Amino acid sequence: MKKLLIIGASILQLPAIKKAKENGYYTIVADFNPNAIGIPYADEFRCVSTINVEGITKLAEEIKPDGIMTLATDMPMRALAAATSKLGLPGITFDTAIKSTDKGEMIKAFEEHGVEHPWYYIVDNEEQFNAIVEKVTYPCVMKPTDNAGNRGVCYVASKEELLQEYVYSHENSRSGHVIIEEYMAGEEVSVEIVVYKGEVHILAVTDKSTLGKPYFVEIGHAEQSQKSTETVAAIKDLAIRAVKAVGIDNSPAHVEIMVTKDGPKMVELGSRMGGGCITTHLVPLSTGIDMIKSVMDLALGLEPDLEPKLDKGSALRHIVGIEGVIESIEGLDEARQVPGVFEVTMLKNVGEECHYFKNGADRIGYVIAQGKDTAEAIAICEEAIKKINIKTK
Repeated sequence: MKKLLIIGASILQLPAIKKAKENGYYTIVADFNPNAIGIPYADEFRCVSTINVEGITKLAEEIKPDGIMTLATDMPMRALAAATSKLGLPGITFDTAIKSTDKGEMIKAFEEHGVEHPWYYIVDNEEQFNAIVEKVTYPCVMKPTDNAGNRGVCYVASKEELLQEYVYSHENSRSGHVIIEEYMAGEEVSVEIVVYKGEVHILAVTDKSTLGKPYFVEIGHAEQSQKSTETVAAIKDLAIRAVKAVGIDNSPAHVEIMVTKDGPKMVELGSRMGGGCITTHLVPLSTGIDMIKSVMDLALGLEPDLEPKLDKGSALRHIVGIEGVIESIEGLDEARQVPGVFEVTMLKNVGEECHYFKNGADRIGYVIAQGKDTAEAIAICEEAIKKINIKTK
């Protein structure tokens, strides 16, 4: 029986843990939280933080797994790379892990390889920040170099706002480093990728919907992209060059791109599957490709099945516009009965407080649907959301 180490046992890793067991693998999970939701589904649990590079590497040396993987989160990528490199298992290098989790190192790699990107300043301390304040042009975007889920990301329209919002971005950076970059007006997309033995396979191009400035929180996704054939081709070309610039191989990749009036430009990427149900739900619903199984196969040194089996539309829409403490939630069953609805999930329940969207943690719930095409999938999501009535006080 093959042995698989999954770094993390949270809700994000649960689909991988279940998939590993379905495929008959002996599954070991590592997480700092002894009450993580995925632990009961695994064969074995080890209490090691997912960001403890030395601890995960030592664990891997001890248990000698046939493969090591994680899903849809940047946090464990450095530990994953260190452990796979130490054991000679498939995976990204530690250098690639750095470049795909540190936005400063990432954008420098883009610049070095001629990959289109916004102008930028990397700020390591307050002295550097004060030195560049007068050089910045507005509007711009400021964000931590080492966080995810839109935490610490903000739109800045003036010098006064830059001074004010620096604290917000800085506090959300584990290293204390932030990046200030060009505000790119346009429409955002993501590209879902698997790289196998140096060949980049694009599985889907996903249209994204956000609340826009000042915090750019994503409120929906849909695929395949409804953009023109020419635009999609340019998006794919940029994504491939970006993945190669940071050295991703034998790994999934999630590439975020802004389509501007001057053409596509890079936002950022991860050497992992995309979160927000994009790769765990939308890719299988639109293409029939089981991306979790594909990534599992990569980790175990097996050739992944990347052949599309469907040509449909899929979409996710978040429930937004709710503030206050939830008193009641009605209409969930009715929403689930709308033809084409795949899933309706509430992330907050009665008695919990809802806030205006500032980052991913403020999401209330979502609907996922499949349609004959992208437009139909979006319409199904919107119809289902109309049936949900949330009362607050």
